[in-house]
Amino acid sequence: MTLIRNGRSWVAPLVVLCAVGFGAREAAAAILVRCTASASGINFGVYDPFAGSGLSTTGSLAVNCTGQGTGRTQVTVTVSLSPGSSANYGTRTMGSPSGPLDYNIYWDPQHTVVMGDGTGGSYYGTAGPIQIGDGGSVTATGTMYGYVPPNQNVSPGSYLDVIVVTVTY
Repeated sequence: MTLIRNGRSWVAPLVVLCAVGFGAREAAAAILVRCTASASGINFGVYDPFAGSGLSTTGSLAVNCTGQGTGRTQVTVTVSLSPGSSANYGTRTMGSPSGPLDYNIYWDPQHTVVMGDGTGGSYYGTAGPIQIGDGGSVTATGTMYGYVPPNQNVSPGSYLDVIVVTVTY
């Protein structure tokens, strides 16, 4: 897991490993809110192109916000994912020296709502408004659903993609 300061993003090699971002902003009522993100990677394991069925797996994402100061405030957290190396939300691709392997990351286990930034048929996620006071802490969690479609003519090897996750609050 890679931690990138200044709040916006984490990087995840696919098998999809996700990264972490954090930042802080001054909110009303003299509360300083700090949010940190953490994620587990999405590792598809071994893909069998002759299996006749796709390969599904999951990863997790958590955003924790804490407050420090006096009073209370509310924040809304937004999480978005980049399209990765394919530059396309319709079909993300993992790469290897022998070629690409198609996959995608979804908000739902039925693999119908693509995680992204709200463009190209993708959707970002939000949590909130979350009320935070001095010494308070709130964690929002979610599951990322990865899927590799069946019957892809690919060579044996390791496949990888890098996804940038942006957390804004």
